[in-house]
Amino acid sequence: MRESPTRCAWCGTDPLYVAYHDTEWGVPEYDARALWEKLVLDGFQAGLAWITILKKREAFRAAFDGFDPDRVAAYGEAGRARLMADAGIVRSGAKIDATIRGAKVFVEMRDGGEDFSAWLWSFVDGKPVQNAWADSAARPTQTDQSVAMAKALKARGFGFCGPVIAYAFMQATGMVNDHGVECFRHAEVRARTGS
Repeated sequence: MRESPTRCAWCGTDPLYVAYHDTEWGVPEYDARALWEKLVLDGFQAGLAWITILKKREAFRAAFDGFDPDRVAAYGEAGRARLMADAGIVRSGAKIDATIRGAKVFVEMRDGGEDFSAWLWSFVDGKPVQNAWADSAARPTQTDQSVAMAKALKARGFGFCGPVIAYAFMQATGMVNDHGVECFRHAEVRARTGS
């Protein structure tokens, strides 16, 4: 019988969580739309467990038109009411409003010639931070970079993006490699970045 690889303890044994850990978490993401989607989902996670959002991710994608910023930015009262009535997502008026507002900011940045991806990656100088935590060690919940990112996001008009959410976002999108050194993904993710 083949021994299963050592993983970060946080992903547990839920197959959805394990697949997310093994294929997505920590992999550098550079696509601006995908980064905005992840930022929105991390904002919806505030006060909840990530597995809750992960289980609803496809419903979120359907509800928010595939996280197309142009479409979400155009939502009016009818769009907001539709989302508030959608039992497949987290129905928080404040988080829905922040998502619509964030879509408008994303579109304004893009239309003004700013690359959302390059702007976000600038907080880590354009390349992933390679950490080397033992899995049993407590990783930080925020860093100077996530504090700076959160402050800049809020200044732009994004919501639900404090320093802790910003750091979770940075971990998930590969801006930092926070897989424990015992985890088989630590070396794999590091190799993908050429570091």
